[in-house]
Amino acid sequence: NRRFSWRAVMSAVHDTTKVTVMLYWLFFGSSALIGVYTLAGGTRLIQDWMTGLPFGATGVLLMIMLIWIVLGCFIDWIGILLLTAPIFVPVAEKLGFDPVWLGILFCLNMQISYISPPFGPAAFYLKGVTPPGVTLGDIFRSIWPYIGLQLVALGLVIAFPQIALWLPSTMAK
Repeated sequence: NRRFSWRAVMSAVHDTTKVTVMLYWLFFGSSALIGVYTLAGGTRLIQDWMTGLPFGATGVLLMIMLIWIVLGCFIDWIGILLLTAPIFVPVAEKLGFDPVWLGILFCLNMQISYISPPFGPAAFYLKGVTPPGVTLGDIFRSIWPYIGLQLVALGLVIAFPQIALWLPSTMAK
């Protein structure tokens, strides 16, 4: 389309570098925080507390899912992963849950967060391509059936882990 120019390439490189540096700082900050948290015994404290809750392994898993869904309404998936993985993965392993299955549950939760208000970046992307008469409110009101379907899918994968673990189990052989 004759719109390619070195100025456009340099602008893209500049923007990409800014995002990459921001992600590196996020990784550095979260690693430092988790390092101090682990050295202070936070992992053991939370693990003992969560595994000692009176509602059992399934209740703890549902609590983790609820926390991920609520965090997904306000925080990007990378932040949620860096914040919660060091806490929830040891708890899930101690309760006997498959880490691959937990990762798939995390991905399903993040799909829900991708469209859920108020953050819901997919709604903002959609707003960019809709006709002028469609408001962001219209878009957010229309996503509830999709959130419901994703919650059903999440429930099915929780109830029947083999839905998510069948394919990885064929690769491990």
